[in-house]
Parts: sequence; structure tokens; C-alpha cells
Amino acid sequence: MKQLLKPVTVALRIWGITILVFCIGWTAWMVTGLTPFGFGYGFIALPIAIIGSLPVLVVLTITIAWLERMAARREIKIRNLVLVCFLCTFMYGLAGGWISILTFGNNQWLANFVTGLVLVTALLFTCSGIALYLLQPTLRRYFTSSSKINQSIQSFTMDTANYPDAIPENNHASENSNKTMIKGIITGVLILVMMIPTVFISNLVQEREGRQREVAAEVSSKWASSQTLSGPYLYLPYKKYYKDKDGKIQEIIDHFWILPDQLEVSGRVNHEIRPRSIYKVLLYRADLKDSGHFVMQVPKDVDVKAIQWNEVKMCYGLSDFKGIEEKLAIRFKEQEYEFSPGLPGNDISVTGLSVPVTVTEQDMGQKLFFDMKLRLKGSEQLHFVPLGGNSNFSLRSAWPSPSFDGNNLPSAREVTPAGFTAQWAFNKANLSFGTVLKDFKFDLNTIAFGVTMLQPADQYAKTSRSVKYAILFIGLTFALFFIVELTQKRPVHPVQYVLIGLALVIFYTLLLSVSEFILFDYAYLTASLATIVLITLYAWGHFRNWKPAGIFFGILSTLYGFIFVLIRLEDTALLVGSIGLFVVLALVMYASRKINWYGRPVPASKP
Repeated sequence: MKQLLKPVTVALRIWGITILVFCIGWTAWMVTGLTPFGFGYGFIALPIAIIGSLPVLVVLTITIAWLERMAARREIKIRNLVLVCFLCTFMYGLAGGWISILTFGNNQWLANFVTGLVLVTALLFTCSGIALYLLQPTLRRYFTSSSKINQSIQSFTMDTANYPDAIPENNHASENSNKTMIKGIITGVLILVMMIPTVFISNLVQEREGRQREVAAEVSSKWASSQTLSGPYLYLPYKKYYKDKDGKIQEIIDHFWILPDQLEVSGRVNHEIRPRSIYKVLLYRADLKDSGHFVMQVPKDVDVKAIQWNEVKMCYGLSDFKGIEEKLAIRFKEQEYEFSPGLPGNDISVTGLSVPVTVTEQDMGQKLFFDMKLRLKGSEQLHFVPLGGNSNFSLRSAWPSPSFDGNNLPSAREVTPAGFTAQWAFNKANLSFGTVLKDFKFDLNTIAFGVTMLQPADQYAKTSRSVKYAILFIGLTFALFFIVELTQKRPVHPVQYVLIGLALVIFYTLLLSVSEFILFDYAYLTASLATIVLITLYAWGHFRNWKPAGIFFGILSTLYGFIFVLIRLEDTALLVGSIGLFVVLALVMYASRKINWYGRPVPASKP
């Protein structure tokens, strides 16, 4: 007579072997050196695994005791035990997903969560699966000898082996119900598994976008980078006297600045597109004209006689010298002066040009007029700093996609497909400093303004947004296959589900690669049509019926069209997406209303 095993003993065996397999695998991983943790961390895996899995031991004990009393066949009991083990590992997988979010940040929380969920669930379920496989003879013996009901069922089955019609319908219903449930669980697991490649697709999109920025930065470094212009303004040094600690009079050279009382800047920005490999880099050339006048004034604590008039310089702030295409000169007091690199002081601008100019004491209180032309090249941005008492700036360009940035937006602007025009105006009341500056300590970035030449190459952002809807594509497609499989009574193998999932994932690589050569809208149409046709033909090849194939074609076309609308929307994307998902859920519920999930015979309706 076979000795009956206690439920606690069976649970302890499953639990212990699972922990042992986990610790062996963890230690082997430590030995390979593929982890940042040291080998010593392998020894703490055992106590952590024991303490963390104690709830599973309790669940297994209760489950085995319940299965022992269940009036079902041995195979069904073992199948239910496998299902409980998977649900337990899935709960730990949820915890692993949240830990992934906390570890890697919330920038891609869904991808991090799904990756952690799938990896932890797969790892732990593999360990428990090995334990169940090793204990398979024990489980078969236990579930065979521990239930008298099972013995009676087996005896009844042997007596009716030659009479299939005598087998109770409840047994068939129970077996069909379990098969459907297990197939549904496998389908759900495959949906989660197919989310892993989408993480790599997201990384690929970021890599290609980063590569585009690197190419743009490389071309810009050889052409000219973003330009920030400030000036012109005057530098006036003067002698300053003070007593040292010994009471002796010491002389030092200090300085102050004079800004234009009136400044007018106007110009045209001409864009250029330079191809580099498969990328296109947007550059520009600017033709600018500056004019205005200074009013010579001196700070109250500065003696006019102490000013070194022969050292007065005209200065102009410029961020990248490579952008100067021709001689830069300024006409001041009816004389022309050519600028040279270098500034006498970096109070206002860090980099720029300067030139000595003729200013005398007799110019005090007078208006000194100037004008200059500047032909400049740069990339992406053209910014100005309004260093003047009253200043006006105006720009025009044939580029149709500008971005006006800085803390001061244009007072007037017009953007059309033929280009843009913009105007900025400032006066003495707008600025927090005057035209005579001494000990200037002001962050000019707070008042800088200008235009950014945006290149409409947002295919990477749109592709990244479409990847975020991957779980919707994969989940609904798998659910549709599952429902059609039940209604058509033609089982779909898990390998076929994987092939369909790969087709849905490859859609994103097609979209990414094709959008680098043609417009995103056409790339989306090409990739979606290729994927829809492929899955439709595959569905027809399996079901051998054009009706389910046509259903797949219509639903996938609607789904891809719906996602395309969401990608193009900005402000109302959440609202439209929520309504659309609600409608999709309602349609799925309607389509599955007549499915006999339990496989039981449907009673005939009464007349």
C-alpha cells in the first residue's frame, strides 16, 4: 500500500527545490562576472529567498490540500498546481516591475515596468517549473492515491473505455474549461513577452535620434554653431586712486561701459540644408544691419579728466568667430573701424571683437552715430541681447518653421508657408540697467531672445510616441486571434502567436527606417499596410476562410488609423485616446459575448 504524503510535505519539496534552483542560478551568475555585484552577494541569496518566499509556501500548502479534495482527474490537478505557481511568480513579477521603475527612473516607466515584470516572472517560473518537473513522479503518485474520488473516476473510466458516450458531460466541460483557461494564460504571457522587444525598439529610436544630433553638431562645428550677438558698446578705462594700508596713494585702472541710447537691428536670415549621410542639417546665413547712436555720459564718481581717452574701444559680443564671413567694420563718427578678435573686459560678453575708436572729452553729452553691416553664418539659433536704452529688432526669413524663444516674445510676428517676419521692441523701462554701466553683474541670458530654426524632422518623436501604444497593438491582435480561434475551432499554436507578435514589432523598425528617407506620414502608411497585409494573409492561411481574414484586415486598419490620429494630435490626444479605448473595449466585450468559455452544453431556450 502506497504511503500517503501530507500536503505540507509536498509543498515543502516544491518550495525547497525552487529555492535551491534559484540560488544555484544566482551563484552561477555571480561567477560569470556579468553583474556589478561581487561574488559575496551570492551567499545572501539563500536567506533572502527563504524569507521572501514564505508566503508562497503557505499558498502551496493550501492549494495542494484543496486539490487533494477536488473531484477531478490527476492531470487536471497537476495543471491547476502549475497555474497557481505561475500566479505566485507573476505577483513577484509585479513587484519586480515597480522596482525597475524606481531603479531606472520614470522617463520610460511603462517599458521599465514591463521589462521587470517579464524578467522576474520568467526567472521565478522557470525555477518553479524545474521543481515541478523533478517532482512529477511524486505529484502523480500523491494525486492518484490521496483521493478516493479519483480512484472511482478512474475505475469508471476503465469500465466505460469502449463506451465514449457514457463519459459524463461535466468531465468534458471541465477539461475544455481548463484548456481554454490555460490557453488564455499562455496568450497573456506571450503578450508580456512580446513587450520586451519594444524596449529595444525604444532604445533604437533614441540611438538614431542621438546619432542625428551628433551629425548636426559635427557639421555645425565645422560651419558655425549657434550665435548670440550683443552690442555694439563702448569701453572707457580711467585712472582710479586709493590709499593702501600704509597710507600711500596707489593708482589702478578701472573701466565703465556705455551702451547705445538708440539701437536699430534689422536683417534677413537665409537657410541652407546640407546633406550628411542619410541626415540633413539645417544651417543659416544672416545679413544684419545695426545702426543707432551713443550719448556720451560719465558715472558720477568718475572724473572726466581721469578717463584715458586714447584707450577707448568699441566692442561687439559674438559667440562663434567662425561665423564671420567677411570683414566686420563699423562706421563711427564718420570714420570706419575694422574689428579684431578679443575684448578688453568680459563683464558683458565673454567672447567678441573690439577696435580702438576716437572719442574725446569734447564729445561729452553729444550724440555719436554709428552703423555697421554684418554677414554672419551659424546653425539652429540666432539670439540677440538688447544692450541699448531704446532698441528695435526685426528679422525676416523664408524658413516656414521658426521657434521664437527667450524671455521676450516678438511684439509682432507673422508665420506663413512662405516664411516668417518678427519684430521686438525694448525701451529703458523694460530693462533693469541704464546706458552707463559700472561693476556690471547681470546675467544676459535672462534677457536674450531670438529665433530657433526648427527642422521638421520629428519622425523620431512620432515613432517614439507610436511605440508607447505597442501593448495596445499586440494585446488587441492576440485577443482577436484568441476569440477567432475559439469561434472557428481551429487552435492557434503559441509559436504562431509569437510570429504574429514579431510582425507587429517589426512594424516599428520599418516605420523608423523608412521615415529617415521619406516623410513620416508616407512611412507610416507604408509600414502599416505591409504589416496589415502580412497578418491578414497569415490569418487566411491558418483559418482557410476569408471572413476571419477580412475581420483582421478591417480591425487592424482601424487600429493603425486610430493610432495615427493620436500621434498627430497634441492637446486632445488623451481625450480622443480614452474614448477610443473605451469603444474598443466595448467592441471586444460585444464580440466575446457568445463564446462558451466553460465548454458546457447550452440549454435550449424554452418556447
